Amino acid sequence: MLAFGLGSGLFPKAPGTMGTIAALPIYWFFLQDLSVWAYVLVLLATMVIGTYVCEKTSQDLNVHDHSGIVIDEWIGMWITMFLAPQGIAWLVWGFILFRIFDIAKPWPIKWFDQHVKGGFGIMMDDVVAALAAWGCVQLTVLAIALL
Repeated sequence: MLAFGLGSGLFPKAPGTMGTIAALPIYWFFLQDLSVWAYVLVLLATMVIGTYVCEKTSQDLNVHDHSGIVIDEWIGMWITMFLAPQGIAWLVWGFILFRIFDIAKPWPIKWFDQHVKGGFGIMMDDVVAALAAWGCVQLTVLAIALL
């Protein structure tokens, strides 16, 4: 259930996008108000647990990166929103950026997707996509502050 994002990865169309959408209320109601250190601890713990459940689920299903495995999208969305301003517009902007990077997989995201295997590999391409999206969110914050 964790690997499949509490069932959100079971949508027949766009399971990654649906999994990312399922991560939004958790961020909105539980994560955005955490202190920086608590947020980092949640991210790290979720990444460790997520890596394990991705590995175990892919072994059980005998598929490297089953499309229903979306815990990596959850973590990716939460990384994208780390230190982002609060508000629905920022959440939507972070969602759009993360999905663009996760779907398009520009270098180095594609490299991680193709060369790093197992649960760690499943997790890492989304972490790298999230770091790119996070950078774009932070650059947007900076641009707005400078206007």
